[in-house]
Amino acid sequence: MALTFHRKIQPEGELGLWHIEETESYFLERLGLRRREYQQLEVLKGHRRLEWLAGRWLLHLMSGRKMRGNCLKDEFGKPYLSDSLYEISISHSRDQVAVLAAPCSVGVDIQKIIGKIERIAHKFMREPEMRSLRDATRLEHLHVYWGAKEALYKAYGRRSLDFKQHIFIDPFGYNPEGGVCTGHVSKGEYLQFFEVKYELFEEEYILVTALEDTGDMRIV
Repeated sequence: MALTFHRKIQPEGELGLWHIEETESYFLERLGLRRREYQQLEVLKGHRRLEWLAGRWLLHLMSGRKMRGNCLKDEFGKPYLSDSLYEISISHSRDQVAVLAAPCSVGVDIQKIIGKIERIAHKFMREPEMRSLRDATRLEHLHVYWGAKEALYKAYGRRSLDFKQHIFIDPFGYNPEGGVCTGHVSKGEYLQFFEVKYELFEEEYILVTALEDTGDMRIV
């Protein structure tokens, strides 16, 4: 069993993290995939198949259901759980899989900290965001911004978002102990604000969650 943690989100919702140590057969024996799910799996190659399977198994464990619900994708490629009012989001990085579920728009992102993010910072960072960086924590801070924008992109769920033009993270100071910031997605007539939480996990991953700002959401 490689369930790293399973946290409740108040007033409703759940966040889970799974460390992959299993083979494909472990998940296939337990999931009982339906035809449309097999079709999704068959287009994947290599380690991505294992990530996909682990994410669906973690989602099932978090749901508490005896009978597993289908995890499918809508017309934009956003995953959803059949027969559920909860929004879901799934993220993978190396051997880590994160799942976030709640009755509002949600996004989750987990990223292993790597130096090459500096090469693409200009593609997703706005000038006010860049000015908030400090040399001592620059790398971790960049990963939080990237993870926050990935999470808001997933929460939006309709593709065609530019990370600099449409996704805004209010500049904040990075805290190695984890913290909270805010952001919003603005495109055309769509405007939605989010509460973003981040934490450094196992000293080498940044885990970021984003929930639609309803005024009463918090992770405990």
